[in-house]
This record gives sequence, structure tokens and C-alpha cells, in this order.
Amino acid sequence: MDPRDTAPDSWEQEDDVEATIDGQLESAFTTLNVNAKPFVPNVNAAEFVPAFGLKAHPANVDSAVAVEKMSTMEMSESAAPVENGDAEMTAEEPWDQKEVEPSEEEPGGGVCVDRGPEVPDETAPEMMEEEEEVLVPKVPPTQPDAPKKEHINVVFIGHVDAGKSTIGGQIMYLTGMVDKRTLEKYEREAKEKNRETWYLSWALDTNQEERDKGKTVEVGRAYFETDKKHFTILDAPGHKSFVPNMIGGASQADLAVLVISARKGEFETGFEKGGQTREHAMLAKTAGVKHLIVLVNKMDDPTVNWSLERYEECKEKLVPFLKKVGFNPKKDVHFMPCSGLTGANLKEPANMCSWYTGLPFIPHLDSLPNFNRSSDGPVRLPIVDKYKDMGTVILGKLESGSISKAQQLVMMPNRHVVEVLSLLSDDVETDDAEPGENLKLRLKGIEEEEILPGFILCNAENLCHSGRTFDAQIVIIEHKSIICPGYNAVLHIHTCIEEVQITALICLVDKKTGEKSKTRPRFVKQDQVCIARLRTAGTICLETFKDFPQMGRFTLRDEGKTIAIGKVLKLVAERD
Repeated sequence: MDPRDTAPDSWEQEDDVEATIDGQLESAFTTLNVNAKPFVPNVNAAEFVPAFGLKAHPANVDSAVAVEKMSTMEMSESAAPVENGDAEMTAEEPWDQKEVEPSEEEPGGGVCVDRGPEVPDETAPEMMEEEEEVLVPKVPPTQPDAPKKEHINVVFIGHVDAGKSTIGGQIMYLTGMVDKRTLEKYEREAKEKNRETWYLSWALDTNQEERDKGKTVEVGRAYFETDKKHFTILDAPGHKSFVPNMIGGASQADLAVLVISARKGEFETGFEKGGQTREHAMLAKTAGVKHLIVLVNKMDDPTVNWSLERYEECKEKLVPFLKKVGFNPKKDVHFMPCSGLTGANLKEPANMCSWYTGLPFIPHLDSLPNFNRSSDGPVRLPIVDKYKDMGTVILGKLESGSISKAQQLVMMPNRHVVEVLSLLSDDVETDDAEPGENLKLRLKGIEEEEILPGFILCNAENLCHSGRTFDAQIVIIEHKSIICPGYNAVLHIHTCIEEVQITALICLVDKKTGEKSKTRPRFVKQDQVCIARLRTAGTICLETFKDFPQMGRFTLRDEGKTIAIGKVLKLVAERD
């Protein structure tokens, strides 16, 4: 199929083409020779045969062809140059003319009749070349090339009401993923509820409960594209009741955006003990996010008014904490001011903010170095969610390996053999998927009831490990009293949530030297590091941190707080 017949990827590019052609037309009209001799067609001319090699036409035939082509194609968006007259052109013409007829009346169809043969001969090649230049980059992004853009999953984290969903909605609007009309509709609906500043977040908070309360509950998903990369937005909930959902979102991310509010009082609440700014940053690090962008939001607020002092104050308070969590402030963390509601400094630099000289948010994302992912590893796809829709559909991020249509895979830990019926990467159907992509898979050979979030899809040759008992190194982050063997908590490992018990404390680890104690400790307390044996209530899939970091790190939570973070050192075989 001719690539020009397919729908373009972005309609904005199309508009630009039309604009350049219009500009060219105007200049062509100004140089129009009004006193030219009338055009007399040569009846005895040789018949025009479209082919690449034919150069030597009689001059008048050539000009006649040029005039005819010009009049039918000047307004056509997907016109091709006359010089390359392929054989398909004849088939394409009726379709082109259908497109052109309504639009040709506007610039004044009658002018084309007066046009002398000399002028089109000079301007036609120029115009067509110009059009050719604009059209060239548009042919490659047909479907087969689309997945070649690097996929990056960005999770938006931060305290409740920092503006995560609003920034997500604004980015989708700025990149053309949500049209203006939909946003106007949201704005009207939000106004009716006296919540007019919430309308942007509705692009990501889609269910009624989230819209009524203005709080994200589940991890919202959307995607947008830049010139070089394809991004999936994971909009995590900020409320402390929904931290388990946020952990699920962060476990799929390559990059985290920590949104903090610069408004007086709001930053302080989010950052104090019990605020979600600290907890989210720590959970993101534990979930394996290497790069963190800190967006200082609400800079347009009257209490802030793009003040550099306030920006620096937020920065000074955050840097020592992020250092403590394990981020390197020089390499892994990037601060930038923005306003989610007005969209300032998200795509274009903000005029009010002359002191910030770095790139705005979206260009900065585009300029980040590529992630190195190996597609030849074993298939590992932790399942985030599942539902029924003409078969069993699962959602998850492909951590390693590659999956293709009709491939036979194994669902662990149940060892069900399944077949991939169809693959959707960010709602676009594909035949195969690379690591880092967010996928929806339709499976055959398993019922929806037999799957739980936290199960892993593997290839039969290389199954992931599953079990109940493992040894892990744990850092106790926050716990009032001591922790002894027999202590129960909730384990969050990749997308799996399971109840766990610390069955034995093996040794303490010195934080500075890494030395292990010779004797077994009787208990551990806050800020200590220990190696312990843990046993889960049910069988779970996991790997050692050394072999597969994404499936070897975990958090322990209890009473709505994150108690500890840790990594799996050794899997212990079950004693029958």
C-alpha cells in the first residue's frame, strides 16, 4: 500500500504543510504573468506515459501536465511531485480530486484558468519540491516504525494535591493527545461542580469517584510522544490510603517525576513526617527508579509568584533527604519550576521565570540518555491488572525479553501454559514487543479468575523462581518499637502484594563497613540493617536482587506506613 494513502501520525504536521503551500501560492500569484498568451493545447502531442525514466517530453505537453497537476493538487495535502510520476498516480487521482474539490473554491478556482504556460513551468517544480521537503519526514512514521521510538514509563509521584494529575492532563493537551474540545467539556463540567481548576486532571482521573473527590485512587495511564521517545504516563495517587496502588505504579516506571507544591504551607505539609513527599521518593527509589525529576509546581500561585527564593528553599530542604534515600543529587536528580494549571515551563520556557535557564519539562525528557535494555534476556512480565474482554486480558510492563503474537508462554507460579492472541502496546496493536513497553495481552488457555496481580509471564525455557521462604537484607526505616522474629507485615515485591512473617533474624549489618555480626540479634530497631529470613503466606514469584534487580527488591508495610525496604539475597528451597 502506498504510504501516502495512510493516515498521518500527527495532524499538526499536515497543517504546517498546508500553510507553507499557501505561502508559496501567494508568491506564485504575485509573479503571475497576466498578459501571457492564451494556452492552446497541442492535439497531436504524444500521449503522456507516467514513468520514472521518461525525461524527454515535448515542452508543451510537459507544461500542460504541470498545469493540470498543479490545478488538481496544489491544495492536496499528500500531493507528490510531478517529476516522480509513478504508475500509481493515475489510481490516486480520483481520491485526490475528491479531497480537493471543496477546498479549491476558497482560494478562487477561476484564477487557475488564466494561468499562462510559462509561469507554472517556473513555479511548479519549486512548489512541488517545497512540498516534497515537508512531506518526506511524514512517510516513515507509518505503523511498522512506530514502536522503534524508545519507550519510557514516567510515574508522577508526590503529596496529595501537589498537582500530579493536572500536570499529566496539561502535558497530554500540549502534546496533542487530548483535544481542546474535550478539555472545554471537562472545564464546563468542573465549573458546574465548582471545581474549575480540576478540569485538567480529569483527563487522567476518569472515574466518577476520583472526579467528585478530586483525588486519584488508581494509577491513571496515558501516553504521549516527543520527537525521539514514546512516553507512558503513570499518574500515581498521592493519598496515603492508596500507597499500595502507588507502589504498583512505581514498580513499572523507569523515571519518576516528584511533584511538589511551592504554595506556602503545602510544601511543608507534604514534606513533614507523615507527608507523602518523603515516602513516595523513598518508595520510588526502592522500586528501582534511577532518575528523578523534581517539578516545583504552583509557581504561579499569588503566595509564590515565580519567586527564586521559594524555589531555592524547597530545593535546599529536599536535597539532603533525597541524598539519604539513595539518589545522587548531582547525577540522578533534576529540579525545575513549572505551573501545571497554566502549562508554563512544561513545553515552552516561561517568560515570568527568567532565572531558570534549563530546558522546559518535555524537551528535558526528550534529551535524556537512552536506557539500555536487553531484549535477548528471559521473558519477564509482572502482571499489574487483569480483566475479561473477549477472553482474558492482562496488563503489565515487559521487564525483559521480547514477546510476539501466537507465542507460547508460562504463567508462574501456577505453571499454566498460555498463548498470546493479541498484543497492544499503549492501545496500539503490534506483533511483537520490546522490554520497557506497557502491554495489554489477550491470552488463550487461562481463565481470568486463575490470575492474580503479581503473577509473572515467563518463557518455558527459562521460568522465574517461585517459593515462600527467602533470605533478605532489610533496612528498618520507621518503626516505633523493636522488631522480633514472628513479626508480620505486608510485602510489596514488583507488582505482588502478600502477607509475610519474619521467621528469623540471622545477623546485623554495619551500615558503614558492611560487616556482619557474629551473633544472632534478638531484635532489630529503627535505622538498623539486618539479614533476616522471611516466609510469605502463599507462594510468590521472585528472583534474587543480584540476578534480576526488578524482581528482587521489596518494601515492607504495616499500619499504613512503610516500615522497611530490602533486597532478596537467597531463595530457600521448601522443606516438604
